[in-house]
Amino acid sequence: MSASLRFKVVGEAFTKKPVDVPNCTERPSEFFAKYVFNRQKMFKYLPAKVYKKMCDVIDNGTTLDLETADQVAAAMKQWAMELGVTHCTHWFQPLTEGTAEKHDGFVEHDWKGGMVEEFSGKELIQQEPDASSFPSGGIRSTFEARGYSAWDPASPVFVIGDTLMIPTIFISYTGEALDYKAPLKKALNAVDKAATAVVHYFNPEVKKVVSNLGWEQEYFLVDEGLFAARPDLLMTGRTLMGHDSAKNQQMDDHYFGSIPMRVSMFMKDLEMQALELGIPCKTRHNEVAPNQFELAPIFEETNLAVDHNMLIMGLMKNVARKHGFRCLLHEKPFAGINGSGKHNNWSLSTDNGILLHGPGKTPTDNLRFITFVVETLMAVYKHNGLLKASIISATNAHRLGANEAPPAIISSFLGKQLSDVLKALEDSDDDSLFNLSGKKQMSLDIPQIPDLLLDNTDRNRTSPFAFTGNRFEFRAVGSQANCAAAMIVLNTAVAEALTSFKERVDALISGGMDKVKAIVKVVREDIKVCKPIHFDGNGYSEEWKQEAKRRGLDTESSAPLMLDQYVTPETIEMFSRMDVMNECELRARNEIKLDTYTKKIQIEARIFGDLCLNHIIPVATRYQSQLIENVHKMRDIFPKDKAEKLSAMNMELIEQISEHSLFITENVQRLIDARKVANKLEDEREKAIAYHDTVAPLLESIRYHVDKLELIVDDELWPLPKYREMLFIR
Repeated sequence: MSASLRFKVVGEAFTKKPVDVPNCTERPSEFFAKYVFNRQKMFKYLPAKVYKKMCDVIDNGTTLDLETADQVAAAMKQWAMELGVTHCTHWFQPLTEGTAEKHDGFVEHDWKGGMVEEFSGKELIQQEPDASSFPSGGIRSTFEARGYSAWDPASPVFVIGDTLMIPTIFISYTGEALDYKAPLKKALNAVDKAATAVVHYFNPEVKKVVSNLGWEQEYFLVDEGLFAARPDLLMTGRTLMGHDSAKNQQMDDHYFGSIPMRVSMFMKDLEMQALELGIPCKTRHNEVAPNQFELAPIFEETNLAVDHNMLIMGLMKNVARKHGFRCLLHEKPFAGINGSGKHNNWSLSTDNGILLHGPGKTPTDNLRFITFVVETLMAVYKHNGLLKASIISATNAHRLGANEAPPAIISSFLGKQLSDVLKALEDSDDDSLFNLSGKKQMSLDIPQIPDLLLDNTDRNRTSPFAFTGNRFEFRAVGSQANCAAAMIVLNTAVAEALTSFKERVDALISGGMDKVKAIVKVVREDIKVCKPIHFDGNGYSEEWKQEAKRRGLDTESSAPLMLDQYVTPETIEMFSRMDVMNECELRARNEIKLDTYTKKIQIEARIFGDLCLNHIIPVATRYQSQLIENVHKMRDIFPKDKAEKLSAMNMELIEQISEHSLFITENVQRLIDARKVANKLEDEREKAIAYHDTVAPLLESIRYHVDKLELIVDDELWPLPKYREMLFIR
């Protein structure tokens, strides 16, 4: 990019005016889910008998027969065509971290020389996309193309533009899951069964337990012209080079500050479109870093919440371009300032409205509350390494462990009051602490847990898995990740813990022990077992790293080695026992994650080398030549002594440029050679480790010298927009 073009795009960015968004005269409640075929639409367009069947399918998981599917498809087509829809697609989530769709028109021959708009139940229920072109981790060979997408009735069909979007699972011809939704639904079914069985100790009337998710989506906005002028941003989603801006986030003036007008218009546009698609947007605000923002909805059932998060990420990118922005979802698009995460607020609730991770007002409620908190901690303790593997990636690795995000060690913060309750229960031998008769208060030194527990403790931003009153917040999930990866592991692990809990309690009851005493006994045992996962201190400290290792927690810091957790005997046994994924599916996911890690670092290395050799070094050399010419001219004009003094600074710059340029040139060649060596490795794990150990460190060491050159080279010559130009929206 020429210097003149750089200054042109920077100037345009600083003079850009906000795009007008039409004022909506309706209340959000009036246009919410306008483009969603929800129960309200089903009630209007379906015959009463079919509507009742569909509700049974959605609520109870009964099988959808083809006759009913045909009637539902006809109603959907009528509704969609009234909105100008001409196409339909199965919308699914392959193992690419994105979504996929193939559009088919409502077109069939009428066998009279014309055509008719047609959409059948078979087309609604099932399609056959090409499975060979999506990551399968060896499940499918390239020549084995058949795969199926199947409708998920629990996630409502919606309309975008002229297309009816049908949320689906995606499986191979032989039945293995090739997506995130299929195992997620199995994990949610597993936790439903296990949690319902345990809840029956306290509330026999409960029929169903639902997993809830409320995600908080952090993101950056950058002007589109500046984005286009940065090949690294364009190709990798992050800046591979760039010196800190003199002012970034150190004044803490961006966080919760006044939202810039252009951004406010973008947010309004985004929220209106999201609400029309049934996404219940609730919160918006400036985040810590300049140009960083956050959007959060009201919590929803986990399966639907995951679909809505995938949908909102695509929507954010499209709406951003309309307003002259690019939306960056990379976890660390800019060095030296905070990156972006996606906090996953997770909880369990019953069909009759009981929050299982919320304290109550009776001993019965509180024993139930303690039981579900402790068994969740058991799940996190037993599978802390796997939970970390579920959120690790080449991109999220830049964020985790920095003093801005949870450390790369999974622990759980509980707060003083809940910690004291668990400690007292652990230390006591009295099994009558929770008397379930009437409404007696808890006795001894365990105080009644008040409603105030919802807000009675400070938050710990260094905890990856913090209790926040009536839910747990899994804070380590990456901003561009599919939430399903973490939710599959968490819900399956909790299902396993609850299943084990019930088996042990039932065994004690069968042996003649009172139910309450049996529950308290097993809870007490588990408090002691999962104690190592409980940490309320500073997760950033070096002392905690050593302490975590002593406690037996997973402290691995290499992303490829973290991914080994997907194929350990404990992981395979858990997923198999809970009927969520088999060993073949787990090994496939492990291979895909390793391959994705390698390819992301590989692309970064190739772009970085190109930028260094074809952008940075030529500009540095040109400026160095100007300095050399200036030195020669001063020596021609001034007396020798004066010329030496005047040219001393230039000579120092010439030497610095030479040193930095030599390091960059030599080490870019080392980078290329390291990549070639790694690429020859056949084993995906060994290749990913090689990229982590030999390629990625070179990117950082070379970057240091590039960033130093940015401070030396004449600003008018520097080819790339700088941080100070990209990070402050006007």
